Amino acid sequence: MKVLQQEAMRTTNFFTEDDTLQKIVEMMLDKEFLSYAQRELTDFGELCAGDIDARAKHTDRQGEPRLQKYDAYGEEISEVWVNDGYKKTIEETYNTGIVGYVHKHIPQLGHKGNYVYSFAQGYLLSHAEPGFYCPVTLTMATAYLLDHYADEEVKQRFLPHVCATGDTDLYEGATFLTERQGGSDVGANVVEARKDGTAYRLYGEKYFASNAGMCGVAMVLARLEGAPAGSKGLTLFAVPWRKEDGTTNHLRIRRLKDKLGVRAVPSGEVEFDGALAYVVGEQNKGIYYMLEALNLSRICNAVASIGIMRRGFLEAKHYVSNRHAFGKPLTQYPMIQDTLGKFAAKLHVEVATVFDLIQLYDKVTSGQGTQQDLIMNRLYIAIMKKETAEQAVHYASEAIELHGGNGYIEDFVTPRLLRDAQVLTVWEGTANILALELIRLVDKFHAHELFVQEMEERLDKLADSSLVQIVKEQLANMSVKLQIFSALDEATKTFEAKGMAEKMAHLYESVIAVEWAHKFGGKYEKLADVYLEQTWSLREMGAQMKTVQYFSEIV
Repeated sequence: MKVLQQEAMRTTNFFTEDDTLQKIVEMMLDKEFLSYAQRELTDFGELCAGDIDARAKHTDRQGEPRLQKYDAYGEEISEVWVNDGYKKTIEETYNTGIVGYVHKHIPQLGHKGNYVYSFAQGYLLSHAEPGFYCPVTLTMATAYLLDHYADEEVKQRFLPHVCATGDTDLYEGATFLTERQGGSDVGANVVEARKDGTAYRLYGEKYFASNAGMCGVAMVLARLEGAPAGSKGLTLFAVPWRKEDGTTNHLRIRRLKDKLGVRAVPSGEVEFDGALAYVVGEQNKGIYYMLEALNLSRICNAVASIGIMRRGFLEAKHYVSNRHAFGKPLTQYPMIQDTLGKFAAKLHVEVATVFDLIQLYDKVTSGQGTQQDLIMNRLYIAIMKKETAEQAVHYASEAIELHGGNGYIEDFVTPRLLRDAQVLTVWEGTANILALELIRLVDKFHAHELFVQEMEERLDKLADSSLVQIVKEQLANMSVKLQIFSALDEATKTFEAKGMAEKMAHLYESVIAVEWAHKFGGKYEKLADVYLEQTWSLREMGAQMKTVQYFSEIV
């Protein structure tokens, strides 16, 4: 088969062959940091396209994590076995500073990194191993919580290990929220914390605990004795997985979940039976701290989604470029050109938009954001987490279709992309939960008005063009709909919220699309043109086929 003879033509570096990502880091990093980042991302982009990708396939098909409940003497150990390739991926990934350099100095630069750089690494990693990016996400959230809220004693006990880059023992992180009776209703949690000297002991069960057995420390919500019911009665604890003698910290894994995808991350049911735990922050603010970490995890979710999107696009592009049917290459057919053209446009705009919100997140988490920045940050995260997760599933599915029957065969990466993508619509908040976040922001902070104001201000900075006019017209329509939405009764608002979140995501992306068209012109103007036509259903039957006309330049 000709397509299988073209393996050498596959992408060999996920960074150097991504024009959008290269321009993002050029725009968002200063000169010295940029030079460093380009070197490191080039090396990591090659590693992700090569060894990490090969290991990911092995982990998914033959080497997934396994629970070892007992040792040879029948003693309960609750250890999780992972294959040697997975261990190598752990070492190589964390040593890049994907977590650590957000919180400590990069030796070559003498200052900390930032989230733009970390998420650029995460985006590259997610091309190959979105399953393993879950433990990285949990470790990022753990580092955030320890760095921002732990006292000095707890911080010094755990943070250097969570931020390890080969300089000390690594403690991967975890965030354990979900309980059997609660699910998204975290306020229903019942895991109990009992005082033991200066520390506490935890009792109870977490029902869906990812990175179980692999984490060195977990951030766990539990309820102090006598604390009130509901989410405001929850306290955040740092719980080491093991005691100083290497035995487990009075906890056990009941079983690992048999998941549809993301098999690289061990997700299990964890029972605490007197696990030693340390309070993080103020005792009555645990839920607020964890919600901040959840927003970080939602960005990670979006980054994993765009990584899957791009990998699906690359696989589809490679396959149809080397496949012949009915006497000519598939890429000579307008239907194929149209599909790939729309894919290229949406992918570019979505990646650019996600990194736009990441730049704002850097500003907010560094303490430089205004109150409006804080609100917009939450809004952008909610609408883009939803949009990217749904698009990841769509891209993976479409990549399978473009491969035909081969796309459904596990010899190809496409089935794993679809299995891994599906969880991203669930993890860190379903579409319904994200829609409720939109309602809260509209009701409490008038986020809809701030959104329209922000979009208007950004458009006003651009030279007038036909593309800018399209977005201004859509914004005017959106402004009216948002005012109507804000005045609805609660029940009707919940009914309409998901649709409004999608339209707001499209409007935000449209502004980013025309900003890039204005700044860079050329290919990016054509990508914006295709994106706007598709997103807002502007093309009439029989009109110019822009995806076909622009194909050689945008694909």
